[in-house]
Amino acid sequence: MASSPAVPNLTFRQLRGQRSPGEFAALVRRAAREIGEQVACDARYIGRVEAGEIRCPNYAYERVFLHMFPGSTLADLGFSARETVRGRVARDRTPPPPDTYNSTDSTYSNEESDVLRRAFMTSGTVTVAAASLGLGGSLPGVDALRQGLRADVPRQRIGDSEVSAVEEAVRRIRLLDDRHGAEGLYRRATQPLRTAYALLDAGATTRGSTAGRLAASAGELSLSVGWLAHDSGRLEDARSHYAEALATARVAGDPALEAHAFCNTSFLARDAGRHREAVRAAQAGQRAAGTLSSARLLALLNLREAGGWAGIGDRSGCEQALARAHTLFGRGPSDADPEWMSFFGEAELQALEAQCWSALGDWARAARHAQRATALKDPHFARNLALYRAQLAADLAHAGAPAEAAAAGEKVLDALGDVQSSRIRVMLAETARVLAPRRGTAGVAGFLDRHAETARAAALSR
Repeated sequence: MASSPAVPNLTFRQLRGQRSPGEFAALVRRAAREIGEQVACDARYIGRVEAGEIRCPNYAYERVFLHMFPGSTLADLGFSARETVRGRVARDRTPPPPDTYNSTDSTYSNEESDVLRRAFMTSGTVTVAAASLGLGGSLPGVDALRQGLRADVPRQRIGDSEVSAVEEAVRRIRLLDDRHGAEGLYRRATQPLRTAYALLDAGATTRGSTAGRLAASAGELSLSVGWLAHDSGRLEDARSHYAEALATARVAGDPALEAHAFCNTSFLARDAGRHREAVRAAQAGQRAAGTLSSARLLALLNLREAGGWAGIGDRSGCEQALARAHTLFGRGPSDADPEWMSFFGEAELQALEAQCWSALGDWARAARHAQRATALKDPHFARNLALYRAQLAADLAHAGAPAEAAAAGEKVLDALGDVQSSRIRVMLAETARVLAPRRGTAGVAGFLDRHAETARAAALSR
C-alpha cells in the first residue's frame, strides 16, 4: 500500500523562529540534558520534523519537546497522534517509564523506536533483541546495493540512505551494548561492519560530504564492533578493529574519529597489561582532540592516561592526570561532545578513578569511588551499573570488608541473566578468589556457592 505524502509541520517551523536548524537542535540537546534525557538531535533531524517525515517523535523526544514548551501537547507542536501514525488504535498501551528506553538516535521514526522499545521490554535475551534490530544480517537499506558492489555488475551511487544505514547500525549496537553487554552481539555485528567497509571501498559516493560521513560512520562502526570484542574478552580482535578505525580516521583526516580510536586503544592496552602503550595512546588522543572544543572528551582521555600511569605504578603521574580530568570534567558538557560519549557522566568518572586506585593498591580509596559510581549510575546503562558493582565488590574484598563485598557481588549475579560481559565475570572471579578464605563470614558462603554455580552454567553454555 502506498504511503501518504509527507505534510510539512509548519507549526514546528514557526516554533524554531529565526534560529537555524543547527541552533535549534543545540537547544533541543540542551533541554534534554536538563531532564536527564539523551538525544542526538541535529539539523537534519529538525529538517525531517519540519518536512513532515517524522509525524510523531519517539518518547524521548516527546519528553524533551514538552519540557521545552510547557503546557503544550504534541498536537500543539504540529505532530500527529501516536495511534494514527501506527495505523491502529493503541489498545491497553502506555508509554514506557523513562528508564525503559532512552534513544540516542536522531534518525529513528516513532515506529522504529517502538520496535526497539518492545524488543527491550519483551525479550529476556540479547539474541532476540539483536535479531529484532537486524544485527543478524546486513545493514537495513543496504541489501539492494550489494549487487552493485560486485565486480561484474555496474556500481550504483552511494547516497544519504546508505550512509544513514551505517550510522543507524552504530546507534543500534550501542543501545544493545548499554543494555546487555557485548557477548552475543559481537558475531552479529561483524556483518554490518563488513558491509560498511564494502561501501567505503566502493568509492561511488556522489558528494564529498557524503564520503566524509561514510568514512566517519564506518570508523565509528569499527570502534563499536571492536568494543564488543573488547568487552567479551577478544582482545586481539578488538585491537584489529581499533587499528582499522584509526587508519580510517587518518586517511579521512577526521580528528574526532582519531581521538575516539586512541581513547579505545588506550583502554584496551591497559586491560591487556600494556600500560605504557595506554599512556601514549591517551596522550595521542588528547592531541587529536585538542581542536574539538570538548572538555568532556579531554577529561575522558586524561582518565585513560591516569589508568596507564596507575598500571605502571606511577602514583604521581596518575594523580596529575586525575587532577586534569576533574578540572576538565568540571567545565561541564557542551554541544561539541561526541555522541558516543553518552555513557560518560559523574558515575563513569568515579568508576575510572576507582580503577586507578585499585591498580595502585589503595583498596579503601578505590571502594569509596566505586560506591559513588554505583549510587550515581543511570539504570539505562545496565551493563555499566553491573560493572561498577563488580568493581565495588572486588575493592571491598581486597579492603577487608568480606560481608559488604559479598552483598555487592550478589547484586552483580542478579544482573548476569540479562548482562553478558567477560570483564564482569573476571572481576567476580577475582572477588570470589579473595573471599574464599572468609567463607565463614556472614553472606560470603552464599555468594561463593552461587558464583560457582553461575560459572559452571556459563562454561557449559559456551
